[in-house]
Amino acid sequence: MPADSNLIVAGEAAKKSLFQSLPERSKHEDFIRRAVDLLVERVVFGRSQRSSKVVEWAAPEEIKSVIDLKPREGPVTHDELLAIMADVARYSVNTGHPYFVNQLFSTVDPYGLIGQWLTDSLNPSVYTYEVAPVFTLMEEEVLREMRAIVGWPGGQGDGIFCPGGSIANGYAISCARHHFYPEVKSKGVYAVPRLVLFTSELAHYSTKKMASFMGVGSDNCVLVKADELGKMDVEDLEAKINEALDEGATPFMVTATAGTTVFGAFDPLVTISTLCKKYNIWLHVDAAWGGGALMSKKHKHLLNGIELADSVTWNPHKLLAAPQQCSTFLVRHENVLKDGHSSNAKYLFQKDKFYDTTYDTGDKHIQCGRRADVLKFWFMWKAKGSEGFEKHIDKLFDNANFFLEHIKQRSGFKLVLEQPECTNIMFWYVPNCLRGRENDPNYKERLHKVAPKIKERMIKEGSMMVTYQPQGNLVNFFRIVFQNSALDYKDMVYFADQFERLGSNIVV
Repeated sequence: MPADSNLIVAGEAAKKSLFQSLPERSKHEDFIRRAVDLLVERVVFGRSQRSSKVVEWAAPEEIKSVIDLKPREGPVTHDELLAIMADVARYSVNTGHPYFVNQLFSTVDPYGLIGQWLTDSLNPSVYTYEVAPVFTLMEEEVLREMRAIVGWPGGQGDGIFCPGGSIANGYAISCARHHFYPEVKSKGVYAVPRLVLFTSELAHYSTKKMASFMGVGSDNCVLVKADELGKMDVEDLEAKINEALDEGATPFMVTATAGTTVFGAFDPLVTISTLCKKYNIWLHVDAAWGGGALMSKKHKHLLNGIELADSVTWNPHKLLAAPQQCSTFLVRHENVLKDGHSSNAKYLFQKDKFYDTTYDTGDKHIQCGRRADVLKFWFMWKAKGSEGFEKHIDKLFDNANFFLEHIKQRSGFKLVLEQPECTNIMFWYVPNCLRGRENDPNYKERLHKVAPKIKERMIKEGSMMVTYQPQGNLVNFFRIVFQNSALDYKDMVYFADQFERLGSNIVV
């Protein structure tokens, strides 16, 4: 048989064996090294440069024509896979770019990234010490330290890592309900009275969604008025609690917010706690966004009273910049997670194992298989120390304050809040065609159309990504979110310059 024919046969044989789920140096080393090199050069470093695009915009049909998205019958080559990787990266939003300030997450932290890669390489599932010895211990240590930072003496209580803050807020509902009505675990919602929970009208939508999901009902998630700064109105909260009591319902929980999604507002936790004690109501604090401020001596006052909560949601992937996703649910009551959720599956949580089975912590979760989201955050914490997180937080607030003061001095910018509490800065950009027209009857209608036009321009250019939204009776405004401590004052000026360049000549 000719030499080239031998190569073809060998190549086909190798291709057919690629289905096996085990890395083999002879088959996979070159591919893995080239893939990692592509990630490091093109994604991690290449796409984090300020000169690169935040997004290379393409319409859906264009992406479908470039990337073969359909699963196929047969395998493709390693070269084809590398080409696919490059295209996926090219057309994905570059969330690690310094000018991606669109959501409550951003950046690619180098230590968090390595922690995430190590997690994926080890591929653990964190439910028993037997299969995840390091991670079960690591989770408990990190969660204990987070509870101590919240202010619970000695880090008392319990906690879990969750697949997102929405699920963490759902755990709060579950724990609160079980705390007051443990029979709900076996008998279901039929065994309890009509339960009512309360949260701000500006709170994250997950509380209402999870109330529906868990059988409490979205109608029984009562929205409380917020004041002009976005904080929960405590007088309205008490009025609504009494309304529920008059209807024969049972108020059982209040979800306060420490850092609302849009305004970045912090609810008055001390006053709300007093009210919860008065009516024997569980206090949950959704600090998914603002919890990171607890790491700063200068800014932790924003969360005064959080130590009075029964439970807390805190997402390190937000203000602390851990990679997605990294969400925690912390609870003051030591046994409620276990008592409320455990099922004692004997094929997994055997009590006659040869080691101390109290380290088999997975039964307190509603999940079985679960990622080790702790590792990336723990690795960051090791690399930076608590003092590094504090410097990170302080710089975020400093940048936000600089940007705020800068746009106050520039024409065309109109603030939604003169002094926001967190690193969310909200404003309208008023183009030349609307300046001096504030008294026109259609002014707000025209202003509402400005943000979408500017957003379209910035996305198609790839120059930055900033979100906008309406809120109540406020027409569309921009919300720039500072969460990347690699930004500096020059970047703050850049953002302002870009809004002026993109928006000044818009006609609406």
